[in-house]
This record gives sequence, structure tokens and C-alpha cells, in this order.
Amino acid sequence: MTTPSMNDCALDRAGTSDEARALRSTLVGRAREIVPVLARNAARTEEDRRVVEENIALIDEADLFAIMKPRRLGGLETDMRTKLEVSRELARGCGSTSWAITLMNVCSFFAGLYPDQAQRDVWEATPGARIAGVLAPSAEATRVDGGYRLTGRWGWASGCFHAQWAVVGFPVPDEHGEVVDQGLALVPMDELTIEDTWFVAGMRGTGSNTLVARDVFVPEHRVLSIPAAIGGRYGTEHTGEALYRSAFVPVAALVLAGPQLGLAQAALDLVIEKAPKRAISYTFYDTQTDAPTFQLAVAKAASLVDAAHLFAYRAAADIDQAAADGIYPDYAARARVRMDTGAAIENAREAIRVLISAHGAGSFAETSPLQRIWRDSEVASRHAVISPAISSEVYGRALLGLTDGVTALV
Repeated sequence: MTTPSMNDCALDRAGTSDEARALRSTLVGRAREIVPVLARNAARTEEDRRVVEENIALIDEADLFAIMKPRRLGGLETDMRTKLEVSRELARGCGSTSWAITLMNVCSFFAGLYPDQAQRDVWEATPGARIAGVLAPSAEATRVDGGYRLTGRWGWASGCFHAQWAVVGFPVPDEHGEVVDQGLALVPMDELTIEDTWFVAGMRGTGSNTLVARDVFVPEHRVLSIPAAIGGRYGTEHTGEALYRSAFVPVAALVLAGPQLGLAQAALDLVIEKAPKRAISYTFYDTQTDAPTFQLAVAKAASLVDAAHLFAYRAAADIDQAAADGIYPDYAARARVRMDTGAAIENAREAIRVLISAHGAGSFAETSPLQRIWRDSEVASRHAVISPAISSEVYGRALLGLTDGVTALV
């Protein structure tokens, strides 16, 4: 049995065209079709500490790497709601696979914010190019004629084994060496090396290793100002493309909720499926389905999963509507998206915890998908950009008219 999905009934603005809805339905359907393969490969993805190539090939064939790539360069340029739903479906099969694809796709969104020349550098000769990346400015840079020379290390670059390009953060110096900006550089992967550093308790298969640059030249047109982007000032000349008018930090944060939605849904489906065949040890209940305590736990978990979807879809609707209208959301609106993202993740994580307890100690058997779902959720939900506690503080301050003092990433 599969529990009811929020896909068709949750928030979806009336402004979404029939064509966009049809494309979303097609892409989510393609993702759903490959879920059984992702689930079958999940243990090997975790063991190999990278997404297995069969998964990558199927996702590529389904055109799911193109959802945030510009249409004029062969992409699909979908909205945020579609992005969430695709990530959600993939995570029902494998959290690590969904996470890696989610991060590579949002890096395509970042690339769509650069000047046209940079975008053509990536996709004109290689339409299927994929991008990994890290926003943190963990590098040293020197200003040179025509651009910058970078030396540094960036962790954790999810999906880097499957990418041909990377976006990496760096402090931007002037000609005197004084830092005047924070930049995001677009660099070919063949000019970087990958250091094997990803040894973690969950999301083990994302391949989120460390990228290393040693005196790499980055031309000026392949540098994006992050502070400018946070304020809605992008480098692209193609200002008519709604996706690339979307708010920078809200997009960067909200995409990370997609895998969490799928992990929670997968846990709920699995626990309900197994319940008629599982007794409750040391009780008179022959099956879990007969026990009111189990029934209440499932109801609570399902409600938490629904709440997670509703928060995430409201945030996606806010982002998509503002982009369609050509309005850059103000600080309070962006803060609410961060809050919604944190709430979605907390609800999804709590649903999994409730389900683990309801299912019983067998959840932690190495052969049980539930223990991997639980570990993946616990690790991924602590990504710094989506910290529910920080998001709550940002939103609370915004409601009180305070717009600084916590983080620039709003």
C-alpha cells in the first residue's frame, strides 16, 4: 500500500500554466518509474560512497539533470515546485542519489545566473554537462589580468564524481589584495582534484568529497558576486527567464527539503506495508495494525509528512510566484521561506523518528531500509543552510523588523 501523496493536492498557484503542470507530471512520473532501481542500488551506493552509474544513467535518460538548466541551452527550466517533487520521488528510492542530483541541479540554477558567455562555456559544446559546488569562500585568490587565480579546498561537494564543472566560493580581492567581495567561481572539474574525505554516518553515497584547486585561473565572466546575488542582482543578460529571477538564498535552501520529503514518505509507506505482517513483541497483538498505539503513531507520522509537504510547497509557491511576477522578495518574505524550509525538514525528520519507534527495534537491522532512511535524514537535515534553529531566529527577527545580526544567507 502507498499512502496518499501530497503531489496533486498541496499548494500550487493558479498562475502555473497547464503546460508547466503537464511537464511536472511527466518528469515526476519518470522519476517514479526508476525508484525501484534506485532502491535496489541503495545499499551499493552507500557502500561505494558514490551514486552508482546505473542510477546516473537512468536519471540522465529521464532528462532529470535538465530541470534547472536554461531552455535556450537545451534544458527544461522548470519551477521550484517541480524541482521539489522530482527530488522527493528520487529520495523514495535512495536518499543519497536524490541528494546528489538535487545539489547538481541547483548548481545548474546558479550557473543560469552568470553572464551568457559563462553559461555557453558550460553547455554549448557539452549539452549534458553537470555541475557540483560549494558556496563557502574557503580559498585564497589573487587578482590578475582578466580574472583571478584561485588556490583552496572546498568541502563538501555532493555529486562531484559525476560533474564536469564546479561552482566554488572565494573572497574576491582588488588589485591591492584587499577583500572587496565574495565570489562564486565557475571552474572545469578537470582543473580541480577530488580529495576523498566523505566518511559519515548518513548520506554516505552522495560522494560529497573535497574539491582542491592549485593556482587555477578563472576568467572574470565566470565569477558571480554572492552578495549581489543575495540581493537579486544577477549576471545573466536573459532577464526574461523567470527561473533565473528566483530569489538566490530561498532557492539554495528550499531545494534541500526535497530529499527529506521523499525519505519521510518512503519510511511511512514501508512501515504501513509491513504492519499487517508484524506482531508487537511481548503483547497480545498478533499484528501491528490491530494496536491502537500503532494506529495513533501512524496517524501522527502521516500528519507530520503532510505538514512537511505543505510548508515546502508554500515556500515553492512563494518563490515561483515572485519570479513569475518579476518581483524580488523582500527580506521578510525571504525569511519566511527559510522558516518554511526549516519547518518542512523538522516535520519530515520527526515523522521518521515516530515511524522508527512504531516499527520497532527491527528498524535498526542492517538489512532494513529504515535505518538507512533514518541516518540519511538525520545527517542531511543538519546542513548549515537549512538549520531550523537559525531559520527560526532569522524569521522571528524579521517579524520584529530586524534584518541583520544573524546571517547574510536570507
